[in-house]
Amino acid sequence: MTRALLLPWCLGLLGSFIAEAALRPTTAPPWRRPVATLAVHLGSWGVLYGCFTLVLQRPWFAMVLFLALQLVVVQSSNAKSKTLREPFLCQDFEYFLDAIRHPRLYIPFFGIGLAIGASLAGLATIVGFMVLEPSLLSRHGTFDFLIGTLLVIALSALPLVVGLRCLPACRLDPVDDTHRLGLISALWAYGLLARHPLEASDSPYTPAPEPAPSRERLPHLVVVQSESFFDPRPWHGGLRDDLLANLDALTETSLMHGSLRVPAWGANTVRTETAVLTGLDRDTLGVHRFNPYHQLARHRVPSLAGELKRLGYRTVCLHPYAASFYQRDQVMPQLGFDDFIDIRAFTAADYCGQYVGDLALADKVGSLLNEPDNEPLFVFVITMENHGPLQFDDRAEDAARDLLSADAPPLPDDCGELASYLAHLRNADRMAACLRRQLEATPRGGLLCWYGDHVPIMPEVYRHYGEPDGDTPYLLWSSHGRGSRPQAFTPLAAEQLSQRIWQAVIDQAQHAHDGSNQDHREQA
Repeated sequence: MTRALLLPWCLGLLGSFIAEAALRPTTAPPWRRPVATLAVHLGSWGVLYGCFTLVLQRPWFAMVLFLALQLVVVQSSNAKSKTLREPFLCQDFEYFLDAIRHPRLYIPFFGIGLAIGASLAGLATIVGFMVLEPSLLSRHGTFDFLIGTLLVIALSALPLVVGLRCLPACRLDPVDDTHRLGLISALWAYGLLARHPLEASDSPYTPAPEPAPSRERLPHLVVVQSESFFDPRPWHGGLRDDLLANLDALTETSLMHGSLRVPAWGANTVRTETAVLTGLDRDTLGVHRFNPYHQLARHRVPSLAGELKRLGYRTVCLHPYAASFYQRDQVMPQLGFDDFIDIRAFTAADYCGQYVGDLALADKVGSLLNEPDNEPLFVFVITMENHGPLQFDDRAEDAARDLLSADAPPLPDDCGELASYLAHLRNADRMAACLRRQLEATPRGGLLCWYGDHVPIMPEVYRHYGEPDGDTPYLLWSSHGRGSRPQAFTPLAAEQLSQRIWQAVIDQAQHAHDGSNQDHREQA
């Protein structure tokens, strides 16, 4: 019995280090890591091997299953590092379920061929081992089988527990932590940190003036988190100057504008979303910065929507995708939103490419602004049109040619992602123009804030033209004008934008109040 368990245990432990060596970026070799990380690796392998054997009754099958699952994590990490510049984290395990629910958002980045091949190989392996490897239970009897496997689990749990207690602290730099600690120890370290709840913080928003502004003086507020939005003209150099003509016009007359330092690259929209909606910075979020919505679904924190609601705003989140994705159906009420309008409010006619188009979203915002309820309205719009995978959206190639400058060479053959991106970017620009007209047409007037959540995923394109710096543009515009003070280019962090939006609302309300008093004095 001992021999039947020991040989696959030894080979599996060696195989786990070999599988880990396939990580890119690479981890430090085992002999250069702290001893505690090796204890965690050893203990994790032994406990899982013992548990798998207990269930499957076949030690070789248990070994192969563990290594196969580890290789899935390694391949997922490599794909994530390639597209998002970040390795696999403990918080990413839930994305395996999301990949089943929303395969279009995930499988293409893992590799469709690889996903199909891995699934078929896994099925063949399961059938093969169940048929060819005899069960330990039938060979050695129930008592010996249970004693042997439980002993493996117990002996492996000891180095795991000791190693976890002595594990070096994380620096919350995923690339560095994974390199120093190794994949398995880094997963444990981040998972243990994530168990600690997000601590309540003081509100980052300045108190509203007393008495509170009259609801009649409060402007409408539309905040657009534009999917994968950035200005590619400085980065590419061969695009037409009028690619974003409407957004350029808004920028020229904005209250403020500049570059936005966002905490995400290529994906992880909720990181930027959290920063703008709560004003919480990376240090306050701690390990929860990597997926803040796990905590925000359970813990209420100060938020822009909550502050506006206290002033008398009706607060609406508009997102043309499944409300349950990223737990937004639970998070948005916690953040102070009265209503969440999701994919169910749209039809097939509203799609532009793979997702609901930006112009359909603009129409929906317009219908909200035109509702005769006489309430100030805050609409937070999360767009989807420019969401990847862009390589599946080749309908825009002809349109993209018109967006190149006259003297620019055509796009390389493997830059179809950029062609699609540019065409959808033009629709984002048209959406901004629609929102401007809608706010100007309302008696109340309003503020429009526009920003990008992150740059798009276009690895082939970046190989040709280099990577952008990762910042996205933002602007804050008022239908009442910017006044006499021209605004300089003002770089901000995403959490700072939240505070500037709040202050702009208060300033606009105060300006309307002062203007009304001036009118009364002139009439007198």
